[in-house]
Amino acid sequence: MNTSLEVEYWVIDDDGDLVSPGSLLDYSEQIDPEFVEPMLEIKTTPCSSTAELREEFLGLIEEIVDAARERDKRLVPLATPLHAAPSEIPYRDKRGTDLQRRIVGPAFDDARVCAGTHIHFEQSNVADQLNMLTALDPAFALVNSSSHYRGEHILECARPFLYRRSCYEPCPEQGQLWPYVDSVAEWEEELENAYDCFRERALERGVDPDAFDEAFDPYDAVWTPVRLRKAMPTVEWRSPDAALPSQVLRLAETVRSLVSRADARGTAIGDGDPTDTHGDNEGAVTLPSFDTVETVTDAAIHDGLEDASVRNYLQNLGFTPSAYDPLAGRLPDERFSKRRAKKLRLEAARGLEADLERRRVRA
Repeated sequence: MNTSLEVEYWVIDDDGDLVSPGSLLDYSEQIDPEFVEPMLEIKTTPCSSTAELREEFLGLIEEIVDAARERDKRLVPLATPLHAAPSEIPYRDKRGTDLQRRIVGPAFDDARVCAGTHIHFEQSNVADQLNMLTALDPAFALVNSSSHYRGEHILECARPFLYRRSCYEPCPEQGQLWPYVDSVAEWEEELENAYDCFRERALERGVDPDAFDEAFDPYDAVWTPVRLRKAMPTVEWRSPDAALPSQVLRLAETVRSLVSRADARGTAIGDGDPTDTHGDNEGAVTLPSFDTVETVTDAAIHDGLEDASVRNYLQNLGFTPSAYDPLAGRLPDERFSKRRAKKLRLEAARGLEADLERRRVRA
């Protein structure tokens, strides 16, 4: 099952201020601009094994970190910039972004303080892949990298709250987790319904129909934690935060293994008991009820791995929570100033560089 990674990182200068990537965007075709200025996305090609994915991603990010240092810039593996109002993070000039803000409303601004990780899996038994990734949603707690917004400690996992519960609260079909499906046709029917509702909302807010149709098609008008993409084509898992490379890869390896298992054996929905996720040794992989997924996801957003129900759920799915050290846990719990936020961004950038250096030493 070919697998690829996309990870978004904030870009700062040597003072810890958010800055545009500038010429870094020209360094490699595997670097993309993001919809806000002080962020870039690093993407791998589709890889046939986790070993290949690891080598490509680490080699690529090492090069980009070095290129950034040559330009007096650094990459920050945090899900939010810790202390910055949305107005301090300018959008890039994208017509679709302007339209989204008109359609969703002012809450859409919260999306521009969020940096995440996207893992793409080659489509195979698509409904089972979708369902497995849906059940895995609370695993974002394993790589949670920020609990702060505008200097305030808001919840343990700030990004999923800001992105799903705040930004897309007016349009839940566009940004929140969808239930399990029995078939691809069912998913695509939900997609069409979500698109129609989004278009209707746009027209109610005075968006020109032709402008909407030019900017969006059904596949590109949802930003849910799990979605289908036409490219490759893939099933995309968008739940995790941006995080240290070693932790992103650890997560990706386990998730790939679980998705491969579901792809090979199929999935079945259990009675809601999160301890019943493995099924028998030969039959379909039994997943907890969607109500259970939502309950554990909410607990993860509020308390992260501190919540025993979250740890137990993830362990029973096949993760080892103790193997993770989320960056958010290293941040102070109290409110802090913009000056402190700059220092914390620099610390996170140094942490990323140290993470890569450990790999160089081992090699």
